[in-house]
Amino acid sequence: MTFGEQPAYLRVAGDLRQKIVDGQLPPHTRLPSQARIRQEYGVSDTVALEARKVLMAEGLVEGRSGSGTYVRERPVPRRVSRSGYRPPGGATPFRQEQADGEGRGTWESSSEQSEASVAVAERLDIEPGDRVMCTKYLFREGGEAMMLSTSWEPLSVTGRTPVMLPEEGPLGGMGVVERMRAIEVIVDNVTEEVGARPGLAEELLVLGGVPGHVVVVVQRTFYASGRPVETADVVIPADRYRVAYHLPVK
Repeated sequence: MTFGEQPAYLRVAGDLRQKIVDGQLPPHTRLPSQARIRQEYGVSDTVALEARKVLMAEGLVEGRSGSGTYVRERPVPRRVSRSGYRPPGGATPFRQEQADGEGRGTWESSSEQSEASVAVAERLDIEPGDRVMCTKYLFREGGEAMMLSTSWEPLSVTGRTPVMLPEEGPLGGMGVVERMRAIEVIVDNVTEEVGARPGLAEELLVLGGVPGHVVVVVQRTFYASGRPVETADVVIPADRYRVAYHLPVK
């Protein structure tokens, strides 16, 4: 399909998008009303409405109750580093970044035992319903929520050991590799699959997004001699952060 064959609502959305990008419609400016769009572009109310919906889905504009639709502030994407699975010192990549003297990151976590769902069981190569330790994290930078993470570890590996709770005990917060080594489980491989999807309502509520915003999801799994010993989903707002990888060359 050529550009000239695009549906009318996409052509209107494209022109308004360009005006936003070029600064003709700066942040906090009210988007032209539906009637104004209809008049300016010679389109129907339906086309004008659909064009506005496209811009909202892209996160370029936001509706304000009783006031109209406004151009959103466009955040400058910041970097979230994903290092090799064993940073110097054993701490997680996020903790390593915050230890450099310039980091302003904080995090909070909670752990509880649960039953593995079908999806988690498949990733951990266990049976659905097997007991796992589920740990949920919220990471902040300068007070702003920047990343969510949910991890699962099979209690058949860590249960009744000093590292059963990832954030407590003598190795609390030291990362999967160091904790597993303490119970003689040697992690020798890690995989990360990166994808994107619309954020879930509960995720966007915490991360400060609006319905329809896209999140980056990093699905990470640690292995010891081919056996999965931890898997996690890391969720990052796609409009505010970029995922940067620093991988060692061997």
